[in-house]
Amino acid sequence: MKLVNPLTAIFHPPATPGVLAVFGHLDATVEAIGQLRRGGHTDFTVYSPIPRHEIEDALEQPVSPVRMFTLIGGIAGCAIGAWLTLYMSYDWPIVVGGKPVGSIPPYVVIMFEMTILFGALSTILGIVFNALFAARRLGTVAYDPRFTNDKFGIFVASQPARAGQVESLLRGAGAEEVRRV
Repeated sequence: MKLVNPLTAIFHPPATPGVLAVFGHLDATVEAIGQLRRGGHTDFTVYSPIPRHEIEDALEQPVSPVRMFTLIGGIAGCAIGAWLTLYMSYDWPIVVGGKPVGSIPPYVVIMFEMTILFGALSTILGIVFNALFAARRLGTVAYDPRFTNDKFGIFVASQPARAGQVESLLRGAGAEEVRRV
């Protein structure tokens, strides 16, 4: 019987079988992304040494859900800041010069600060939450150190039966190197 650490399954998911292609030019990478999408492939990872808008446009990825964590945290922070300041002024009223007890302008600073605090904390929680679940969902994908220097890469998750079709598609798109992982 083998003892397995439960955190290993979370932080080191099993490797995903597939095909890794190395490209030397941005145009060939964008063309390969287009051919993969037209071919019905949706499960692939693209590597780039620098951020490029052409790749982002070709991938047509949905917007990250982390921004909803930030919005909900910011709204909650603003509401808590308003409640906190108004509660304090009604619990311990200091009536000076006939001013209203619950005057809003002085409390805007606290509401703003709580909005920023709760928005930032919920953003961090959203990033961690989505990163953990994305790692579990995606598995471990292949990587090549050249992708940080000067090469572009595409890893297409595929079963061995379809790997030949993916290899020919990537070679036809102009890949310098294609290998099964």
